Amino acid sequence: MTTTLSKRLTLTSLFYCINKTVFITSQFEEYRKKKMSQTAQSWWFVFYKDELLLEKKENGTFALPYGEIPPVFMIEKTTVHDVTTLEGSNCKAFSLARPIEESAKYVLIGLRASYECLPVTHYQAAGKAHEILHWDRNSRFCSACGTPMEQKESIMKKCPNCGREVYPAISTAILVLVRKGDSILLVHARNFKGSFNSLVAGFLETGETLEECVAREVKEETGLDVKNITYFGNQPWPYPSGLMVGFIADYAGGEITLQDEELSSGDFYTRDHLPELPRKLSLARKMIDWWLDCSNK
Repeated sequence: MTTTLSKRLTLTSLFYCINKTVFITSQFEEYRKKKMSQTAQSWWFVFYKDELLLEKKENGTFALPYGEIPPVFMIEKTTVHDVTTLEGSNCKAFSLARPIEESAKYVLIGLRASYECLPVTHYQAAGKAHEILHWDRNSRFCSACGTPMEQKESIMKKCPNCGREVYPAISTAILVLVRKGDSILLVHARNFKGSFNSLVAGFLETGETLEECVAREVKEETGLDVKNITYFGNQPWPYPSGLMVGFIADYAGGEITLQDEELSSGDFYTRDHLPELPRKLSLARKMIDWWLDCSNK
């Protein structure tokens, strides 16, 4: 009897030790992972409005700040967002409450302008970070009941009161290259920051397909009809949070009648008499260059 009781006590003690060891080990592993996430080398996407913090290099180039700690001081309660990329790089993003003065090491550069300074993958990741920060600023309260939202995942917030979930909203817009013989339709929108001309563009409305949106926008803005609408490609457009979807179409009839509140000019141009074109970073320019290559063959 005593021997049996002793064996039971020994086994109980053994199970206790094993369970305690497992518990302590799991706690240590959780602590280790937490510390690793805090000290891992990261690319830092630091924004003031639409300006991105870049580090100056000795050879006159620029780069994203990289390291274990933020490159600049963060005020209390600043939210740091994890940004996922296709390459699996560790990326973090946060917003500045006020701009920083340019120094020997850092400078703020507009997100559009950063396209000229950064590798394409870094520019694209910066665009995603900018969209997440825009979403964060504009989803602080529940749109259904007004309760402060709580962030549950990197791109999901949930209302603790009514349970409403919100994710970053993407505004879908179309671009359309309209061909007429050996020319294409180019327009200058009143909201363009510059004198360049580009393609007819507009936002997708509820209840319509992308192709219907193409036909409607061309008709509304220029008075023209189009046919043979075909898909070209798409591009994230983080200004502030959009997706541009490009289409090719052929002129089908009508005379140019500009929508005055939207466009200041518009006409058909041949490849030998083109106006100033949009910058290389845009899908519109890629579509125009594609047409130039095709018409040159």
